[in-house]
Amino acid sequence: MPASDRHSATASSLAGPADAIFAITPHASDELPEVTRALYVGAGGDVAVVDRFGGAALFRNVPGGTVLPVRVRAVRAPATTAGDLLGLV
Repeated sequence: MPASDRHSATASSLAGPADAIFAITPHASDELPEVTRALYVGAGGDVAVVDRFGGAALFRNVPGGTVLPVRVRAVRAPATTAGDLLGLV
């Protein structure tokens, strides 16, 4: 039997919890399947991102277990050294 979802009729907001999660493999040019609400960093390191408007940033020395509340459309290799990345949408 499928799990019950008492909040299925509630509209999503950027301040609320993520509705879906996907694994991220950094790539030199590919974009993510959709813009994130946040990124989860499972294994610490640097995270190179492209925000939803095309701006680039490098988060240095992000500890493992961190959630970065950033809306990004790409995570770039080879500058990203962090691992076990998840996109929260």
